[in-house]
This record gives sequence, structure tokens and C-alpha cells, in this order.
Amino acid sequence: MAGLSSRSAVAIHALTMLAHRGGGSLTSAEIADSLASNPVLVRRILGRLRDSGLVRSTEGRGGGWSLARAPRDITLNDAYTAVEEGRILSRHAHPPSDACEVGRNICDLLEVEFQDAERALEERLSRTTIAHLLRQVRESEHQLPSANG
Repeated sequence: MAGLSSRSAVAIHALTMLAHRGGGSLTSAEIADSLASNPVLVRRILGRLRDSGLVRSTEGRGGGWSLARAPRDITLNDAYTAVEEGRILSRHAHPPSDACEVGRNICDLLEVEFQDAERALEERLSRTTIAHLLRQVRESEHQLPSANG
């Protein structure tokens, strides 16, 4: 089920790391270290982000991944749509029985509810940018007690 994958979280994490880098590039291994994940998985996600025009890659020594757009111009919904497939909420895999009153009506009724919910998620994710998340990360860091007490 697409809605339950971690691809969006990985993509948003990677985009926020790249924004934190401030225009520099990071390797997929560096991003994977922050995620405590596999660089192959990270490269797969970054490839989808590149295909959507959110990041770019540079080959060779000193190469890596960098943002293709300003952090303020990348929304969480941009990241979500770049890496997720299909609808958020699963529909019936097989048509229900027409012999049942519920079966005859439930698909149309659920379609309206599910579309409304998906639009609400899209609208909410479109309100938050990578720049906004980066500000929150930095604010959270400043609120942490120092290691020296």
C-alpha cells in the first residue's frame, strides 16, 4: 500500500539535509548515514527526486546530490508526489457483490470520502516547505540542553 511506505519520509529527510548543506552537495552514503539506512535505497529515492526536478546529481570526485530548486520552492507535497505511487487510500481490490445493499453502494460512497481525504492531505503537505522544516530543525537544535550541562 503506497500510503504506508517510508519513501516520503526518506525523501523529505534527504531534501532537508541537502537544504541544511546550503547549496553544497552530499553523497548518498552521507544521507544514508543520517537515515541509518542503505545508500542503495537512498539513491533510488534521490533518483525519483531528480526525475521530478527537485535534486540534481554530479558524477565523479567531489560529486553528489544537491537541490535543484530553492528550499522555499519545494513543498512536502512535491516530495510526496515524486516518490509515492498510486492513491493514498486503497480501494476495493475486487468489486463487491451487487446482491448486497452495502456492496452496491459502498464503492461510490468511499470514493467521495477517500478523494476528500486525499485532497486534504495534498493541501496540508503543500503548505509546508523544506525551508520551513529546516528552520524548525535549527530551532529544535537551539532548544536542546548543552552536553556540558
